[in-house]
Amino acid sequence: MSEIIHLYHTNDVHSHFENWPRIAHFLQKRKNLHQETGEEILLLDIGDHVDRWHPYTEGTLGKGNVSLLNESGYQYVTIGNNEGITLPNEVLSTLYDQAEFKVLVANLYNKKRIRPKWALPYFIHTTNHGTRIALIGVTAYFHKFYENLGWYLNEPFAELQKQLKAIHNQADFVVVLSHLGIHDDERMAAEFPEVDVILGAHTHHILHQGKMVGNSLLCGAGKYGQFVGHVEIELDANQTIIHKKAQLYDTNELEEAPNEDQWVENVRNAGEKELEDVIAILPEPIENDWFQPSPLPKLLCESLKEWTNADCAFLNAGLLLEALSRGPVTKGDIHRTCPHPINPCVTELNGAELKEVILQSRDEEWPHIQLKGLGFRGTIMGMMVYEGIDFVENDEGLIKKVMINGNELQADQTYKLAIPDMFTFGRFFPQIKRTEAKEYFMPEFLRDLLAWKLGKE
Repeated sequence: MSEIIHLYHTNDVHSHFENWPRIAHFLQKRKNLHQETGEEILLLDIGDHVDRWHPYTEGTLGKGNVSLLNESGYQYVTIGNNEGITLPNEVLSTLYDQAEFKVLVANLYNKKRIRPKWALPYFIHTTNHGTRIALIGVTAYFHKFYENLGWYLNEPFAELQKQLKAIHNQADFVVVLSHLGIHDDERMAAEFPEVDVILGAHTHHILHQGKMVGNSLLCGAGKYGQFVGHVEIELDANQTIIHKKAQLYDTNELEEAPNEDQWVENVRNAGEKELEDVIAILPEPIENDWFQPSPLPKLLCESLKEWTNADCAFLNAGLLLEALSRGPVTKGDIHRTCPHPINPCVTELNGAELKEVILQSRDEEWPHIQLKGLGFRGTIMGMMVYEGIDFVENDEGLIKKVMINGNELQADQTYKLAIPDMFTFGRFFPQIKRTEAKEYFMPEFLRDLLAWKLGKE
């Protein structure tokens, strides 16, 4: 007698709860349908469900996300970099205390090389027909960031090889919950043909019918809950896979959940209520402008330099989404103004390198660039704001000298430059990306520095 098993998966929701009521409603209906026909159903999330840009996630430090997964009947999840490196160690250590699902993340350990009690490397799920499904979770290899937060992250392919050996002959087929990205998923399929299904995440890739690479079916459901993934696996009487297929359901085309708009508003209100603590009282508003010098970006840049004890600092005004009004300023106000999970970073450069970076930062096109990813949760870059950096121009308006704290920049001197960590990634500043001399300040976000500065002053 053959058996049909259904895997429903989400990934990279990033606390975009506007689609969640519909997803939960859809999954409940599917669960009822498959149970009526005697077919096995597994619900899985492949990481980055948590994202601290949303007040509900910020206010509950991710435990609200865990509650939503519980309520929707998820059985297995892995963590993404947003769970792993945007939460302090003590917060991640207790994040899943009330989880009613299993957390699979094979390559995460504490500093003593002991796996945390809430994380399993794999789990063997046995269906009602006796089929054994090995589920293994691995997460993206941001090892330096994990180490800064008191964790140890093993290289995921080495860990996967170890876990595949551990489950040898224990399972009828293997599913990997992979928060590694599409390119690593393709490599995984090529190097480990014993993996039957790879449920992917991290790079937000969309595979409408999946993608076969060797023996492995690769899957990916985009981001923000725009899609729900579905893998259907058919086995023969010997528990051997005879057919597997993937598809995506567009949440825009799913049946509306009852009162979904009200639910979304209620979740936001619940988060904002958790962020009502007052951190400062302003005698005057602090204005913000993305294209003209204004006091709020200047204040944030001052706090960045001061907090990190750097020689100089710069950041983009687009990091601040609103001004701050006169009167009480709450945690929620700061969060709404600066929602990004972006950490301070200090890089060491010699004077020649620093001058090159500073001059690159003055590109006239940058303020209007639309920016996505790298932790940025705003819309455009905005003008650059400097602290400890001044310019002496000639009569034609060209830069004649770069001054650091009132002294002319010296080409052979070493300087500490403080920046938002997103400038160390991507293609912004090749010189910064190449240098090894970088220190990331974690778990503080830029908004924590702004709150510290306001409270202090």
